[in-house]
Amino acid sequence: MKLHVIFIGNKFIYNLPLREYIIRKIEQKVDFIHSITFFKESDNSLFLYLDKELNSKNRQIIVTTKQHFSTTGKLLCTITGDNQILKDDMLIPSNSTVYENGSYLLEYKESITNVLHMDEMQLFPQVLLNIEESKATMHLFEEDKVSAMAMLAPIAQMYDLKINIVTLIEGWLRVDIRSKKYGNISKFMTSAKQLLPNKLIPSSNIIAFIIERLSSSGKKITFAESCTGGLLTYYFTRNNNSSKIFDGSLVTYSNAMKENWLGVDSKTLEEYGAVSSEVILEMSDGAMNVSNADYAISISGIAGDGGGSEYKPVGTVYIGIRSKNMHQEKRINLNGDRNYIQHQSVLFAIKMLLLMDKETFF
Repeated sequence: MKLHVIFIGNKFIYNLPLREYIIRKIEQKVDFIHSITFFKESDNSLFLYLDKELNSKNRQIIVTTKQHFSTTGKLLCTITGDNQILKDDMLIPSNSTVYENGSYLLEYKESITNVLHMDEMQLFPQVLLNIEESKATMHLFEEDKVSAMAMLAPIAQMYDLKINIVTLIEGWLRVDIRSKKYGNISKFMTSAKQLLPNKLIPSSNIIAFIIERLSSSGKKITFAESCTGGLLTYYFTRNNNSSKIFDGSLVTYSNAMKENWLGVDSKTLEEYGAVSSEVILEMSDGAMNVSNADYAISISGIAGDGGGSEYKPVGTVYIGIRSKNMHQEKRINLNGDRNYIQHQSVLFAIKMLLLMDKETFF
């Protein structure tokens, strides 16, 4: 049974922050979005598309503007042979018996449709469509996909589960678990953790997990970012409770800022260059000194699209991780466009943090 999200309105095409907010709220409620389709208000193909969807076995969430909420309802009524009536100051199909402010459910044949209206700078209305499967997610480190499947598939079969493994970056796998009819996810995760105690984290949101672990131990973290431009900071601060473990970070693009804000020695920059193991060592030291945090992560690299050289091509990134008593650094060579290289850099930094202190995180 598939779930389709249908946006009706120009603003959902062009207002990216609004669209991302809506999708986040939907994903909190439903198991999986199979497709997302966009229609402008004047699109003549909308009626035929809705007619096909309502005569399928699918589930739909239709998001439209308040202005076109009743117009969308008229199209649905034409398809289903219904008429609109006023309920709680909303014009909605008379056959709809489940509704909240700005949202209603419509069941027709074997399909179920949730229609909502949403405009900018508003709270998203309640999602009434409920498509839930028994599911869980784990993150597995320092294993390749083939080996992970060989180890986990027999356990999943034993507990009547289906697993799907995807690679996020080298050495970091995401394991999605779905229960079959008689599945037992809890026992599977316990068995998997016993098998891989220092490699597996049973959590869907790895950053929220880090925040919880650091918060419970009273520890803080700070960052010194160059090529990622604050993206690592965003990965943390977009999560609730990040303020408990994060006081701030420094984004130092220029050499002058690396010197003045982080205390990187000008001779180090001149001799080795900003993208070097020597500089990220001093960047992480500087971040620790100004914040007095328990962990510091420093990142410096060449995200592109230009700026590379023969020895340091585009995609060359140095990452440093420091705790109170340890420092680790790594040079990685990444491929992709500027944004993908930045995101990969952040994921590698998070992985290095987790693996540096297994006692805290595993």
